[in-house]
Amino acid sequence: MKWTIQYSDEAITFIEKEKIFDEIREEIKKFIQRIRGEQINIDIKKLKGEWEGYYRIRKGKIRIILMIDKENKVVFIDKIDYRGEIYK
Repeated sequence: MKWTIQYSDEAITFIEKEKIFDEIREEIKKFIQRIRGEQINIDIKKLKGEWEGYYRIRKGKIRIILMIDKENKVVFIDKIDYRGEIYK
């Protein structure tokens, strides 16, 4: 079964505005490889507090906030934004 990537409306808006669809897709592929146990160089962090259950991927100045459902093989991209704006 393949992984499914779902995007929030807010994430799609940012991707379209910045024209970074391919870059985001590549980072998600790396994330999936990493959680499957492969040794991939990607900056991920499990979040705490009000973001409990989410992960953060850091790609330069951009942050990707996502949630994963391993059982159903779904990655949900909740937010994508620049570092200073993402957690607001």
